[in-house]
Amino acid sequence: MPFYRDIDTATEAGKRTAERLLRLRRELDAQVPARTLEETLLLATWNIREFGAGKYGGRLPESIHYIAEVVSRFDLVAVQEVRRNLDALNRVRSVLGPYWKCVFTDTAEGSRGNNERMAFLFDSRKVRFGGLAGELVIPPLQDGRRTVGAADQFWRTPFVVGFKCGWSSFSLCTAHILWGSGGGDNPPDRVAEIKHLAQFMRTRALDPDSWSQNIVLLGDFNICDDDDETFKQLTDAGFTVPPEVRQHPSNAPKSKHYDQIAFFENDKRLETTGKAGAFDFFQTVFRDPDDEALYVPDMGQGYETDSNDNPRDAQSKNGYWKKWRTFQMSDHLPLWVELRVDYSNEYLQRKLAED
Repeated sequence: MPFYRDIDTATEAGKRTAERLLRLRRELDAQVPARTLEETLLLATWNIREFGAGKYGGRLPESIHYIAEVVSRFDLVAVQEVRRNLDALNRVRSVLGPYWKCVFTDTAEGSRGNNERMAFLFDSRKVRFGGLAGELVIPPLQDGRRTVGAADQFWRTPFVVGFKCGWSSFSLCTAHILWGSGGGDNPPDRVAEIKHLAQFMRTRALDPDSWSQNIVLLGDFNICDDDDETFKQLTDAGFTVPPEVRQHPSNAPKSKHYDQIAFFENDKRLETTGKAGAFDFFQTVFRDPDDEALYVPDMGQGYETDSNDNPRDAQSKNGYWKKWRTFQMSDHLPLWVELRVDYSNEYLQRKLAED
């Protein structure tokens, strides 16, 4: 469980933090299955908005506690939008405690890369790093008459890491797909990036020499809906998004399916239990409109006046507040799924069948 020793309940902010954490813990208890020692794995993906960028004044200490509390309810979490500055990530790790380990990429450089990193946080008491870790660079691709070189393939390099848990070994590939331009919900460059990623990881899943042929694609794919051309690129490559995952939008307003968890399962040791969700933390922390007035001192002058120094009216202030709180938590909800990792019964049944 996370550490709470630095919360000073003698202060207004500290008291609020403790009260909100209790509320958050109750809601997590109600929505997310309890972690088990051997039977299941709780896998999540979370785009934590500009994590480490310091915009809108940076994250408050209480926000770090709320993020850590959410992360702690899972066994393994893929995180997107970690920035060059690792202070926020390290603050969360400090709250989580020493058993929580992290593996992350270098930053993706240039205007396209946006100084972003990919990361995995995992509880080492249950999840083991398998030794495989690498940023994905795929061979030159033929796109019509044009050859697409490595530098043009991915704006932010996907990150592949191998893990072991229970009876299961699997490679997780996390990505933050470009937004793209034109084409409404299916801009051609976004469609192409998902296609290139999914097709390449399909080859890894079918390669008998791969570290693991169980492949999971997860992260922010900027897919608006599961009937879009963007989503079709995953399924055309042989990946499956479980129905219990597909039913949960993952943006803060719960109107888009930006985040995905897609499986290419080969050895039948990565089955879902039927439980999944997208946890809406704004139901318990930084609630709108209930909590807006509490954070006026923390929001600063930007809450009172716009960029032209004109006073904001109530509607404009509320709009600023709703954006500000996404830089405390995120504009994405953590998407999660529960997996079976104990296959002892199946193994014993096969042993009996051999006689």
